[in-house]
Amino acid sequence: MNHSQNLEDSKRQAQPLDSKIKELVQKSKSFILATLDAEGTPNSSYAPFVQVENTFYILVSFLAKHTQNLAEGKKTSIMFIEDECATKQIYARERLTIDAYTSQVERNCEIWNTVVSQLKETHGKVVEVISEMNDFILIGIHPVKGSYVNGFGSAYFVDENLEISQHRNNQNHQAK
Repeated sequence: MNHSQNLEDSKRQAQPLDSKIKELVQKSKSFILATLDAEGTPNSSYAPFVQVENTFYILVSFLAKHTQNLAEGKKTSIMFIEDECATKQIYARERLTIDAYTSQVERNCEIWNTVVSQLKETHGKVVEVISEMNDFILIGIHPVKGSYVNGFGSAYFVDENLEISQHRNNQNHQAK
């Protein structure tokens, strides 16, 4: 079997997992957010989001450390993770981790209006209030690459479209 045949077989096998990735994102209302400040100090937080095409949008206050980090750093990592109450194995929770770059959306442009409207529809009237506050900004989070894990030995690299690009486990766990 040649290399291109192996690649095609891998993509065919990954398609059911692609739908599990989409399902994990769709059932989430927020994600975990990791940022770095100018000195390289890490900060973790969370943010409610909406997804428009392949970009995640968050409406966040500039008073929050993670917002300052996102505005300054332009890079982030986000994670969607299975609820602890729903998992069968705490060590193997289903999760999607995405490396991404960020962009700030100008207030009252077409994208701002579309996304804020979707945020209101998804997260309620609070968005109507906070979107009018001057310290809240809209940030687009654009996936670059990531990984998806849905159990022991079931880890995959994903591309910028959140589709499986290859199986990640080329090494087995080491026994003591």
